[in-house]
Amino acid sequence: MFTMMRSEKVSARTFSWLEDSLAAAADNAQVEGADATMATLTDAVERTNNTQILHKAFQVSATADAIATYGRAKETAYQLGKALKEIKRDLERAYVGVDNAAASGSSSVAREMDSATQQITTSVDAGANATDALTEAKVLELGEDCFNNGSDPTVLMIKPADAQIVANFAAASGRNREIAQGRNLVNVIDLYVSPYGEYKVVLNRHQLTTHAFLIDPSMWRSCVLRPFSRTLLAKNGDSDKHFIVGEYSLKHMNYADGGMITGLS
Repeated sequence: MFTMMRSEKVSARTFSWLEDSLAAAADNAQVEGADATMATLTDAVERTNNTQILHKAFQVSATADAIATYGRAKETAYQLGKALKEIKRDLERAYVGVDNAAASGSSSVAREMDSATQQITTSVDAGANATDALTEAKVLELGEDCFNNGSDPTVLMIKPADAQIVANFAAASGRNREIAQGRNLVNVIDLYVSPYGEYKVVLNRHQLTTHAFLIDPSMWRSCVLRPFSRTLLAKNGDSDKHFIVGEYSLKHMNYADGGMITGLS
């Protein structure tokens, strides 16, 4: 999710944006010379989200940086690269790995953002049973809902286990799959073409296992108050302490755009 979205700079702990929509299509035939009738305007909806601080810290001894280590240069450089990868995974989890409502925070409680699930109003419930798996019918139902809302999602984001289910869509009754002569057997669906649009199938190992997302990445923004940076903390011995911190949030420009399937096993 993080790599699919564009970044956007924000300048406040709690930031807002306006969400508007078009009026429903209506009969529109006027007589010649008719006076203009003023439409009743509706206010745009104000949406807000909080920025969330993420950090990681690690400590490397002077000896560890001085010795020759197989497969790496300096220990500090290795640990820094590792920590940056880990904190980005934490950010991905904050976006789509939890169903989290925003929290304003306090001096003792961390400020938290609305996750993606809190910013999507179009949803299809797979059911409350432990065996409710992803089905093609549910994908089509959600696709129809999104289309009727005027949105054009392009990505079906699913957990890895559901990739096998999507691959088996091709084996449904009445469908044929051509397997050319050779030693390669291909059993994967990278692009699902539905009556309501084409969806690129993307696996996400960090997303909620109970959800599947049908989204348009261009309608989402990764909001940055402070990009990830590294600071050296005060030295009080024969080691260096490194502190990585950043402040991010998530923005969906229209909550009715795209959708999600919930209640998956």
